[in-house]
Amino acid sequence: MIAQLLFAMCVAAGVGLFAKRIGFIRRNILQGQDVNRSDRATDRWKVMARVALGQGKMVARPVAGVMHIMIYVGFVVINIELLEIVIDGLLGTHRAFAFLGPVYDVLIGTFEVLAALVVLACVVFFVRRNGMAIARFRSPEMGGWPSLDANLILVAEVILMFAFLSMNAADHIAQTRGLDHYIVAGSFPVSQWLVPLYQGLSDTGVVAVERGMWWFHILGILCFLVYVTYSKHFHILLAFPNTYYSDLTVQGAMDNMAAVKKEVDLMMNPNADPFAAPAPDPDASPVKFGAKDAPDLSWKQLMEAYTCTECGRCTSECPANQTGKLLSPRKIMMDTRDRIEEIGKQRDANGGAWEGDGKTLLGDYITEEELWACTSCQACVQACPVNISPMGIVLDMRRSLIMEDSKSPESITSMFNNIENNGAPWAFPAANRGDWTKEA
Repeated sequence: MIAQLLFAMCVAAGVGLFAKRIGFIRRNILQGQDVNRSDRATDRWKVMARVALGQGKMVARPVAGVMHIMIYVGFVVINIELLEIVIDGLLGTHRAFAFLGPVYDVLIGTFEVLAALVVLACVVFFVRRNGMAIARFRSPEMGGWPSLDANLILVAEVILMFAFLSMNAADHIAQTRGLDHYIVAGSFPVSQWLVPLYQGLSDTGVVAVERGMWWFHILGILCFLVYVTYSKHFHILLAFPNTYYSDLTVQGAMDNMAAVKKEVDLMMNPNADPFAAPAPDPDASPVKFGAKDAPDLSWKQLMEAYTCTECGRCTSECPANQTGKLLSPRKIMMDTRDRIEEIGKQRDANGGAWEGDGKTLLGDYITEEELWACTSCQACVQACPVNISPMGIVLDMRRSLIMEDSKSPESITSMFNNIENNGAPWAFPAANRGDWTKEA
């Protein structure tokens, strides 16, 4: 009874800490500006099924894609066993689903094969990340915690899978010895190779290994559950809502700001009545153009920051980055996440109110040089395996620079002046715009 009570307390603590962290992240995301993503529900389900559930964009790079699918499928399926572990822990039973007979044998055998594949994939990833000169793992933003975080998860998954297989190996020995409480159930195609490690132990030793690995496995899963919310591996959960709320407009289309579009429409239509539009509300808050800090971004963009896997595919595909420019789309997402985390902590410490701290995402985290290096080619958007758009954040911060601060490179300023004066980006009258089509 004491063991069951202790188990219940551990589960409650793990789930409670997880829920608390989820609440914090949710509040952070909801600090973003509103954007409507409730349309085309059928299409959204299809995108989520193809990209998040089906890992459709991962296999664009076959080696990493296949390894990731092995970990993804293995870890998800193996954790189905958590249901049995929870039942056993709360009721004091052992292998509660053993009544399934041959079906149970197939389940346990499948779990073991998948566990071995997870170990294999994690080892391959660890060697690729630390022993091979892959450029996207060597970017400046990956130094320190991001690199350590990735390695910790890989090592943790190997240890958890080893604990699972060792638990089964010791259980198998206990079954063959006919020890009390250990019914004959399950198939052990992989853990049988670990049996020699524990075969020489006494009955008490075998039980200690089985129980110890059982506790280690469940406590490790609970710790992983909490830790993952602080890690880049939070994409395990957020990939699904993030892909569901993907931008379904034609790739390359940019959002028009209503206030600006009205002025352009009037300029382009000489017959329009400039006084037909309703007068501005004098009590309304001033219109803000673009984004200067994290709360100026949309809630979807903040969700994307938390969903980022830090895989670096976006940066490796970015032509600006390839030519030595300062821009790294991955860093844009990481900086955005770091900033909204900082704001969230200060907000909670101040009783729920955010009053500013003298810093902004634009300037203190992301530099103007990074923003103007972007070519708007959308290579980063195309490459992202979970449909994140770093370019959207870049464009919003550019809007802030131009329309709030009147700051832009000289070449862009010249283009703007030409458009305003000539109706075209070139320094000649609009009447001559079509001259190039005439024969010489």
